Amino acid sequence: MSDLQFSICQKYGADLVPAPPSLKVGIAANVKEHIYPLNGLRIMPLGDTSGWYLWAGELLSSDPDFFQPLHVVHLDEWCPELLPYLGLPPGWRFLIAPKYEDVWFDPQLLELAHMI
Repeated sequence: MSDLQFSICQKYGADLVPAPPSLKVGIAANVKEHIYPLNGLRIMPLGDTSGWYLWAGELLSSDPDFFQPLHVVHLDEWCPELLPYLGLPPGWRFLIAPKYEDVWFDPQLLELAHMI
């Protein structure tokens, strides 16, 4: 998967910062339903987390139970479309849908504490 991750990073001028399979993401249960758009944002990793938070749909919920921890290795079963974007470094976001891709740097993410 690192070739695809490298391609995404290269396309947007970002450094490749992999999310190793043993680390965790925060993921919303609705990702399994493949609701579009699919969203991701990466804050600074801490401990055994990658810094990634992933959800589906238009809204990011403030419900404290919205995100659950999941090891990166299991994302292939949940939603393989997300994997190419997980090499983007902290501070980056993405929003994807069929025939649509938006990837951008959001410096405010570097100031956030962990959400899960």
